[in-house]
Amino acid sequence: MMTPVTDMVPPAGLDEFLTRHGWTDAQISPVAGDASFRRYFRVNSDARGKAILMDSPPPHEDPQPFLDIAQYLTGHQFRAPQIYGTDLTRGLVLLEDFGDRRMREHLDDHPEDEAKIYRAAIDTIVRLASTPAADAQPYDMATYLREVQLLTQWYMPAMRLPFDANTFDQMWVDALAPLASCQDVTVLRDYHAENIMLLDDGEQGIIDFQDALVGHPAYDLVSLLQDARRDVRPELEADMLAYYLTAANPGPDFDANYALLGAQRNTKIIGIFTRLWKRDGKEKYLSFLPRMWGLLERDLAHPALANVKQWFDAHIPPEVRSLSPLDITHG
Repeated sequence: MMTPVTDMVPPAGLDEFLTRHGWTDAQISPVAGDASFRRYFRVNSDARGKAILMDSPPPHEDPQPFLDIAQYLTGHQFRAPQIYGTDLTRGLVLLEDFGDRRMREHLDDHPEDEAKIYRAAIDTIVRLASTPAADAQPYDMATYLREVQLLTQWYMPAMRLPFDANTFDQMWVDALAPLASCQDVTVLRDYHAENIMLLDDGEQGIIDFQDALVGHPAYDLVSLLQDARRDVRPELEADMLAYYLTAANPGPDFDANYALLGAQRNTKIIGIFTRLWKRDGKEKYLSFLPRMWGLLERDLAHPALANVKQWFDAHIPPEVRSLSPLDITHG
């Protein structure tokens, strides 16, 4: 199994690509990437200013979904990066540079801005829910299941925990059945404090949306307020949920749906972070597991998730959740 590329040497033939799109003699410098095969470089030109080069090498990456959702978002006046040039054969995309001021770092330094900035981020979710959905695949039951199965594919074996796959799958099918047909809102899927940029004009820019689907409006709210990489105080989460409910008026079952999608997402992420360690050698992601278990336990406490909670309590009891896969590996 190949692992994501970490070599930050610019791709071959980049000068020709940049010249073709009017960025001759630009200076290139690497930018921190994500947990994928994509790489990012800052392009700095005296004549044109700054841009970001996204290197999405085939066959591991396909930039077309990113381009499609970027066009959808900008077409509906959301702040996604403008596209300056593409070479889809080589997986190169030149796009607008939103700078380095991420919501995550800004709030770490200025926690007094939390309420204002989170409200603005929620305003985007509310507006997405009232905008015609993108032409994207549905967030259907097969997708929900494929995601939660990351727990049984990676975390359960790493922790040497027995389970019955059919029972696990059926438990989730039963729990998610009311939501599997709710496919009417564009779901960005990775909408959180590290993918929201604070722009110089006071607006918020959205990045990393290439995996967008059409699904339930609670999903992006969960992604934002149950952030895998940033602690969101329960009090802030409650305040922002109240703000969303007032702004969107989504219906009486929204709190149960929010908890259910939170449990689904956090289950998936526990599996992903274990995979990033086990398969890709990225041990740092194991340090996020305590936060993920805390979030998942908060979701499982909702009465509507009683059956899901019963499975977790039986198969991954609290004393096991406090352990790292490294404890098992080295034990």
